[in-house]
Amino acid sequence: MPTQPHTLAEPRVSAALTRMFEAAARDDETAARLRGIQPHERGSLTAQELADAVQEIYMPVSADGGKLLYNLIRATKPATVVEFGTSYGISTLHLAAAVRDNGTGQVITTEMSRTKAAAARETFAATGLDDVITVLEGDALQTLAALRQPVDFLFLDGWKNLCLPVLQLLEPHIAPGTLVVADDVDLPDLGPYLDHVRDIDNGYHSVTFPVEDGLEISCRL
Repeated sequence: MPTQPHTLAEPRVSAALTRMFEAAARDDETAARLRGIQPHERGSLTAQELADAVQEIYMPVSADGGKLLYNLIRATKPATVVEFGTSYGISTLHLAAAVRDNGTGQVITTEMSRTKAAAARETFAATGLDDVITVLEGDALQTLAALRQPVDFLFLDGWKNLCLPVLQLLEPHIAPGTLVVADDVDLPDLGPYLDHVRDIDNGYHSVTFPVEDGLEISCRL
């Protein structure tokens, strides 16, 4: 009986994840340093300026959250996975590894920071997963507006105040039974999104998975 490829544990992938998680562990230190040289009044910044201001911060999904995403993709076998918010690509690697291990599918991911998008593309190439990943650089509300194919799995981990607009943009492409996952349920800016998916009248059945800052897993009804 043939063995599974176990891409998530493949040395290039596992080394990249270890390196990026170690860098992400310094996010608080980096954020504290940047506050002294970058405008910190969020309302005074455009989305692009905000992305540029925090381009050194990884803001990753947790290790256990990434493993959960991997398992969800392996179980549901989506043809098209859409991710809002690549950052440096930690969550994207988990999604792409699962797609590769399924033997079919693609990951379409978005990132506004040019620095992060370039670094992520280098990592995807180094891990050999770049052929299943498409990075859409720019404002996700613009880049995803051109999407025409069905969205078979959606992961939302960009700016929390934009998660609901991104979901609503893509809802015409989300069929019943599709899973939609959002990270960081503890962050106040995610509130409008959570209100939306937790109201069954809006066509979702949701459960909060208690990992790190929490993942909201919603099934489109």
